Amino acid sequence: MDRVEAMNILVSVVETGSFTAAGKRLGMPLPTVSRKLAELESHLSTRLLTRSTRRLDLTEAGRDYVAACRRILVEIGDAERKAAGEFVSPRGELALTAPIVFGRLHVVPVAAAFLEIYPDIGVRLVLSDRNAQLLDDHFDLAVRVGVLHDSAMIATQVAAVRWVVCGSPKYFAAHGTPKKLADLSSLACVTFNLRGQVASWSFGRGKGSKSVPIRSRFSVNTAEAALDAAVLGAGVTRVLSYQAAEAINQGRLQVVLEQFEPELLPVNILYPAQSFMPQKIRSFIDFAVPLLRKKLPQAQSPG
Repeated sequence: MDRVEAMNILVSVVETGSFTAAGKRLGMPLPTVSRKLAELESHLSTRLLTRSTRRLDLTEAGRDYVAACRRILVEIGDAERKAAGEFVSPRGELALTAPIVFGRLHVVPVAAAFLEIYPDIGVRLVLSDRNAQLLDDHFDLAVRVGVLHDSAMIATQVAAVRWVVCGSPKYFAAHGTPKKLADLSSLACVTFNLRGQVASWSFGRGKGSKSVPIRSRFSVNTAEAALDAAVLGAGVTRVLSYQAAEAINQGRLQVVLEQFEPELLPVNILYPAQSFMPQKIRSFIDFAVPLLRKKLPQAQSPG
């Protein structure tokens, strides 16, 4: 039995959620996937997976074993890349993830320019407002907006952005421009949240921070939709400064209540600590950081 192959099959089954999907990922027939996992469980004398008609679940032993498999496969991959020269010259696929709007506005142009300079590197960019796990989801780098909580990663800050409250000049002309936080109670708000309705916004800094109730009349699940609704006069919205920069600079949205804005949010490039850093990662960091630091002050202070 090839234990490394069996580990890779097991991890693929767990990540894809089924034997069939794992077989497609690996280019392996379904009976082969089933047989090799059965051989692995027999070798270990323990059950790793529990199977039902609808789902697969890891046993307690399976969870521990899969975690160890992932670490081993990462180390093997690093060793192979080192032997192939990836740690010496920039080559291979660079996997990145970034927030949707930030990635479209700022990471895509940087990545396109990077590809012009490094012909032996390919880029896979995944834009999502959900934070991916770099090791588990097989990303080399992530762009994160906000306070970081994962101390196992190395972070390089490239900028800081603001939460801004904004609305269309037409809406403010009809309903009044808010001067103090209490004025929000008389205005319709456009909110966006992946997890449901928003009932309040936070303002102020440090001990002076406070949560202000709002009246959400229009709830959406993307910042782009919230901005479009605000431009159309559906109410005021609160987004990150880089998200609203274009509409503000064009005069379609107006920022209000700036004196009450909460703490700035850092923008970081995040990557795992590792003994040998592939040159594709080091090259991208060295290329992207100065470009983003030069460009982003325009995004953090719109208008």
